[in-house]
Amino acid sequence: MSGGTRTVRAGRRTVEVHRADKVLFPGGDGGGDSAAKEYTKGDLVDYYRSVAPFMLPHLRGRPLMLERHPDGLDGPAFMQKNTPENYPDWITRAEVAKEDGTVTHTVCDDTATLVYLADQACLTLHRWLSRTRDVERPDRMVFDLDPADDDFTSVREAARLLKELLDELRLPSALMTTGSRGLHVIVPLDGRHDFDEVRDFARDVAELLAAGHPGRLTTAARKKDRGDRLYLDVQRNGYAQTAVAPFTVRARPGAPVAAPIAWDQLGDPDLGPRRWTIADAVDQARTDPWAGVPRRGRALGPARRRLDSLRG
Repeated sequence: MSGGTRTVRAGRRTVEVHRADKVLFPGGDGGGDSAAKEYTKGDLVDYYRSVAPFMLPHLRGRPLMLERHPDGLDGPAFMQKNTPENYPDWITRAEVAKEDGTVTHTVCDDTATLVYLADQACLTLHRWLSRTRDVERPDRMVFDLDPADDDFTSVREAARLLKELLDELRLPSALMTTGSRGLHVIVPLDGRHDFDEVRDFARDVAELLAAGHPGRLTTAARKKDRGDRLYLDVQRNGYAQTAVAPFTVRARPGAPVAAPIAWDQLGDPDLGPRRWTIADAVDQARTDPWAGVPRRGRALGPARRRLDSLRG
């Protein structure tokens, strides 16, 4: 692969990829993550182009925060909220309110944008839980199951307990590896509730679950207060907060991917938070792991009444 410019066809557009042979994920020959395979910018572009049909439905219409690593994992990184002026005019933007003004986020509506962002060494796409048509009202609720260490057994247990409670509340849920340490449990909503309502609901669910399993689960925001318990993190359910997008690459050795999984995959002994990488995540996508998740989100009103009844 040449170190010069490579032209990539992406939908109706062509996108120039510069320095495609630049190593973004250095390989290693030690143990654990250091035994990871090397991947270049060209590999990142090829992955995002291939996974686009499965990933774009989770990105369209959502403001993004972009995690960029211009010199790969070994170089400096930064989080990009505002869209640079030199980005092509065909890339969708969304101007949203912040405390002291506005910020113009990038929105990824097509394959060409996904490829362009990969050329910009954007490894990870963090998405809003709401869409630009109504940024104040999320259509996703996220529980981040964050273990105290790399013990994935505690993550599996927490996911099962959370699903049981959500089932009791008659809320559908989807499961996703984060590509880092834990799992995300995602609940599709109908977009009628504001962020404060959604976050309060998620907090009450987490607190009820933690109260039933105080030795294993916690909602303590401070690490020093958690001990070795798994943290049920609901803080992403706030205005302008983000969560990693399904099928996005994480900035870790080996290029692991945040991969949607079916609930029956939770018992797979080979499952871990970094189970899939850019080498095989497209194969997982083709299995349509969220096929059983309703496309139309639920209202929280009935679930709130059931939750309040359980809380006494």
